[in-house]
Amino acid sequence: MRIAMWSGPRNLSTAMMYSFGARTDCAVWDEPFYAAYLAKTGLNHPMRAEILAAGETNADSVAARCLGDIPDSKSVFYQKHMTHHMVPEFDREWMNHVTNIFLIRDPAKVIASYNAKRENPTLEDIGFKQQADIFEQVVKTTGIIPVVLDSDEILANPEAALRALCEHIGLEFQSNMLHWPKGGHLDDGVWGQHWYKSVWESDGFAKPTASTSAMSTEGSAVFQAALPYYQRLYRHRISP
Repeated sequence: MRIAMWSGPRNLSTAMMYSFGARTDCAVWDEPFYAAYLAKTGLNHPMRAEILAAGETNADSVAARCLGDIPDSKSVFYQKHMTHHMVPEFDREWMNHVTNIFLIRDPAKVIASYNAKRENPTLEDIGFKQQADIFEQVVKTTGIIPVVLDSDEILANPEAALRALCEHIGLEFQSNMLHWPKGGHLDDGVWGQHWYKSVWESDGFAKPTASTSAMSTEGSAVFQAALPYYQRLYRHRISP
């Protein structure tokens, strides 16, 4: 089984990768298209040079690997994809041959978390529009409504949420998914030292946050723009 987990940044995506990485049967790949995305767009992200040097910049080669042999002779290949990395110029046909899952989070919480690392994200940065576009494409091309998970519901009851996810995609739940060793994962991208410090200190899912900090005028505008895309997918979420 090849799983493509689609989310924006600051969306529980790394914790979910660690959860699947703790399975005995699963290999993981952290943001496969990141280097190709930076090479195509020319954007200046933190650690740009290191990401380009460490990653594959040819999007077709990345897509081929997404469908290729699963590393370490595992039976499950979990791919943590950022929706904004899948720019329109990249061929998306490969997505028809994987199990697509969509991980969503309240945009106010995404913006608050993003601001702690890189201030004033744009709508493009946080990937909500791209996530909705990819979701609709998957529905159109496969005729299947894929699984949608809300981050807060996972944090509220990790075991129930992960059991529900595994049941929906035909994968046996493993209790290993609830915990992982502190210090990160061997397959973290090189950007982990900038973005992952809090999850490196964790050994399982944190408690959901009850509130968000006050947003700037710019942040409020981004929130209002992102909210309809979040709500569109929220209607399809599975509940534990």
